[in-house]
Amino acid sequence: MKITTEAGERHVLAVTVDNEAGILAKITGLFSARGYNIESLTVADISADHALSRITIVTSGPPAVIDQIIAQLDRLVPVHSVTDLADGGAHVEREIALVKVAGSGDKRIEALRMADVFRAKVVDTTLSSFIFEITGTSDKVDRFIALMRECGLVEVGRTGVVAIARGAEAV
Repeated sequence: MKITTEAGERHVLAVTVDNEAGILAKITGLFSARGYNIESLTVADISADHALSRITIVTSGPPAVIDQIIAQLDRLVPVHSVTDLADGGAHVEREIALVKVAGSGDKRIEALRMADVFRAKVVDTTLSSFIFEITGTSDKVDRFIALMRECGLVEVGRTGVVAIARGAEAV
């Protein structure tokens, strides 16, 4: 099956669901069965009684495809709401990455200098490597990782995008 990568806008979908076994598989199955691509996916428990979870999905596509995805998600039984944060006005989104860089001498100094510019924190260090923690937009994280390739990038772990609408109202 070919995954659809039609040109289109990037959308951040906030999906509130019952916190039950199999719901994530249903949602990802909906995307894969129709050939839609998920660029990022995060899940978090959002209620004190652990009854609800929020799934944040980043996907791209033309408006008609995004509308179809939202309609199909809305039809799933354990889904309470689907909100396209990109359409809903201003929102804040962040991603966290752990970036391991190995090197010595000038490469090591340059990695520290670039980390300072990007406000990345050193969370672990040895005589031959660093692990940096960087938080920001996906573009910022991507740029940092690209620069670290020149300094001896070894490994990257990313959380995926988390997002929330601005303002006093809940989604």
